[in-house]
Parts: sequence; C-alpha cells; structure tokens
Amino acid sequence: MALAFPERVARRRGGGYLMSSGTEARPAEGSRLASATWLAVAVADRPTGSATARVRQAVEIDEEIARLAVPVTTEEEVGWRVPPGGRRGDVSARLVERLGAVELSSTPLDDVDVRPALLAGLRAEGVLTWTKEALAVRDRLAFCHRALGDPWPPVAGWHDLLELAGHWLEPELSRARRRADLEVVDVAAALRRLVPWSERLDAVAPERVEVPSGSRVRVDYSGEQPVLAVKLQELFGWQETPRIAGVPLLVHLLSPAGRPVAVTGDLASFWRDGYRSVRAELRGRYPRHPWPEDPLTAAPTRHTNRRT
Repeated sequence: MALAFPERVARRRGGGYLMSSGTEARPAEGSRLASATWLAVAVADRPTGSATARVRQAVEIDEEIARLAVPVTTEEEVGWRVPPGGRRGDVSARLVERLGAVELSSTPLDDVDVRPALLAGLRAEGVLTWTKEALAVRDRLAFCHRALGDPWPPVAGWHDLLELAGHWLEPELSRARRRADLEVVDVAAALRRLVPWSERLDAVAPERVEVPSGSRVRVDYSGEQPVLAVKLQELFGWQETPRIAGVPLLVHLLSPAGRPVAVTGDLASFWRDGYRSVRAELRGRYPRHPWPEDPLTAAPTRHTNRRT
C-alpha cells in the first residue's frame, strides 16, 4: 500500500496525520487507526471547503516501511521561522531529515551564515528597538537627504533602511545569531555609520540650537521642516530666523506655560506684525514675565521679572 501510494504515507501529528505530500488528514472518529504512528492511506477524500483530508481506508505501517516507500532527504535549513501558533519569529538553523513533507528529525547547526535569516526577520518583523534617540538620528539623516541630496542617503522609510542594512548594520549582523542579539543593538550609533565620510551630522543638522537666552533647545526634524519650540521671552533680540542646511527653522513660540502662541518661519515679520497682539493677550495672564514694547532691544531670558 505504501509503495502504491507513497504520497499518502502519513505520520501522526497532533490530533491527525501529515501525509508525505503535505496534506493533513484525519481518520474517522472511533477508528482503531487513530492511535497508529504511521499509516499507508489507500483511500482519502476532502470534503468541500475543508483543508483536511478524510481517511477512508488505510493500514498501519512502521517507519522502516515508510522510508522504503518515500525517499528521505537531509538538508541544511537556515531561515527566519515563526513557530506554530507563535507571533514572534527567530533564526532557525538546523540539519533536517525529511520524508517528503514529514519531518523526521532535526539537529541544530552552529557554524553557518545566518545573515540572510536575520535580514528576513528585519523585513518581516522589524525586530530592532527604536529608542527616541534612534528615531531622532534617523529624522536628522532624512532631513539632510531632503535638503542636500547626495551623498546623504535616503533613510525616511523602512524599505530605504533595509536596502542599506548591509552597510549601517554590518558589524551587528556579523555578530548576531538570534533575535535577541538584534533587539539590543544601539540603533542610534549604528545609523551614524550612514553619515558621509566627508560630513559631520552635528555640523550639518545639529541636535540642538543655542537661542539668545543661552538655552540649547532641541530641534525636531520629524516633519518636512525642522521645528524649534521655545518660549517667546528667550528669543528677544533674535531678528532673523536661523537656517539649518539652508532651510529656515519653523519656530513654535511658546507661552510661559509652554503652550504655542504663534508659529512662524519669519521672526522679523512676527516681531513687526504679530508680537503686539500676543503681548496684549498674554501680559495680563503672565504678569511676572517680561513683555517689553520693543522685543528686539529687550534682554532675552529664561526667568521671570523677579529673577532678571
């Protein structure tokens, strides 16, 4: 029977059987064959809409007969594998012995190249741990590419980063053997490898900008235009909007409570046309803070009137 229908040689798996062809099958309820380890199936059908075949006639066999009926193969298998019923995959590197689709045994492999499996995991699940610092570095690099083009690489999308993974992740991919090794990678430090050799990221797209009050304020590069959010009083005397890589900062002027009161890419225009109405609205609500009539000659400050 096994020699006549080798594609129907089946091994028990879970509550049913897996045929060498890859089809799952189940014997009828109450069948004495349900306890067998191996079956040679003579007759099987598949009900409409069912993924599992129904065993109509079969005979119990042993593994020796199964091996005579179906060629056994042995091969190295290296890939990214999600276990049955699982959600998170990991590197699988093993020597697998199979009888058709039926796995007979597997042995872990140690000295094999798992980079393709790691890259497959990155494509399928991301895996890396993206801290705020890492996201900020990526945003700065993406801004440099938008503003200056080559040799700054495109990194705005995950697909772009994957295309360059062999470059910026090379040392980590060479050392990693499993998912956990990628999850602890310092992504911010790795991304800095994408900075062109002739450039300095801090010079072209600084993380912070010093404002007239002396504060060093973080720049947000996540949008199309870099954003500087800072309290209005800290910018007194700053007549021109600063530029980064030729692009003017979009300044979010904040109240003493840290709420936006105006957004501008042209500070000179704001001091001339917008400051007066903001001053009239807020000076009564925040009397301890300076609201000079002429903001261009006033001393910038982080403090209230009592501390200036």
